[in-house]
Amino acid sequence: MKKYYVEVNKVPYEVAIIEITGDNSAPAPKQIPQEPVRESKGAAESIVSPMPGTILKVNAAAGQTVRAGSVIMILEAMKMENEIMAPRDCTIVSVDVQAGATVENGTLLCSIS
Repeated sequence: MKKYYVEVNKVPYEVAIIEITGDNSAPAPKQIPQEPVRESKGAAESIVSPMPGTILKVNAAAGQTVRAGSVIMILEAMKMENEIMAPRDCTIVSVDVQAGATVENGTLLCSIS
């Protein structure tokens, strides 16, 4: 193990690095899902928040028919605008958040059928 000192934004950090040789490799980092996680809920499908953030805009209303890839709402997280899109052609059953709402990872955003 080798120790290094790194400065980030004028804050010093001590970093320890372990050299891996042979077949002893570290597992690949877990990928963050690009799409919201969808859970089955009877006939309706739930679209949940993929990360914590704030709902900036809701583009769909209950009863509205949307096409695959249509932006249902925009979620701001870490100063980035993330589009929450319809996974397929569907009808919005319910919209469970409104613009300005703060959501956590896994919060129900809307239901589709």
